Amino acid sequence: MKKVLFILLFNLSFGQNNFNSYNQLIAGKNYKLEMIPISSGNFLMGSPNSEKNRLADEGPQNIINIDSFWMAKYETTWDLYHLFMRRTIDEIQPSFDSKNEVNLDVDGVSGATTPYVEMSFGMGKDGYPAISMTQLAAKKFCEWLSAMTGNFYRLPTEAEWEYACRANSKTAYSFGENPKLLKQYAWYKENSEEKYHKVGTKKPNKWGLYDMHGNVSEWTLDQYNSKVYYKYSITNTTNPYEKPTKLYPRVVRGGSWMSSSYKLRSASRQVSSKQWKKQDPQIPRSLWWHTDAQFVGFRVVRPKTTPSLKKKEEYWND
Repeated sequence: MKKVLFILLFNLSFGQNNFNSYNQLIAGKNYKLEMIPISSGNFLMGSPNSEKNRLADEGPQNIINIDSFWMAKYETTWDLYHLFMRRTIDEIQPSFDSKNEVNLDVDGVSGATTPYVEMSFGMGKDGYPAISMTQLAAKKFCEWLSAMTGNFYRLPTEAEWEYACRANSKTAYSFGENPKLLKQYAWYKENSEEKYHKVGTKKPNKWGLYDMHGNVSEWTLDQYNSKVYYKYSITNTTNPYEKPTKLYPRVVRGGSWMSSSYKLRSASRQVSSKQWKKQDPQIPRSLWWHTDAQFVGFRVVRPKTTPSLKKKEEYWND
């Protein structure tokens, strides 16, 4: 069985050196994990002083260089995330191969514990975005996914996320300046009816990525630093990454179904908080769930250039 699965995954991956879109099967099945190639380039990160509703932590603007990577077309769904939670397909992990980007025993990857409440909060599961996981849980999903596919996956950095969201735009939103057009691209406070929606039901940005504005906010790898853009003005303008040194705060991007329109701007930054676990009755509180962050999810990326083993482990762990 493992040999058959490996052949399926190898055939699916063949030709990715050409940096094309592909659909990452897991255990031979299609979970709509479609990966879009994002070519290297540079962009102006942050917002100009003239942008309406901008905050001070969105500047100063800097030209940032980004290497090529693939990004998931859709936010990670419950269909996918439940595979990680339940771990019922681990036994059919593909065989190790020297050509894989990752050769990791899936049994060694920590899994999320079962939450004490139903974490979709009645908003839907089949085709809907997974929510309320901690950044660590999202990272461990990426490690699990890497072990199950042989390809290296992680969360995007804050810079990669904004680069992909903007899709060569320099405006407040990827489609322009007019927030009245948001209803065509995003689920947010004005049209969400107080719930998230199935992924991919609004228009994508120009690079084919759905729900980069709204639906659920998305985890990035970075520690939040309100002054980090001043650092970028001096150095570290290629693939910048603010490595976490403490649990709070970390950066999420994109705004959500609960957000006002200005929080869906491409440059808008949101930060994690201890308050996201306020209702968690466990002592100590869960490593895996933010019971009060029903607006947070994530999507995965795969860098075109595979990092060292040490770097991989850094991206997967706190």
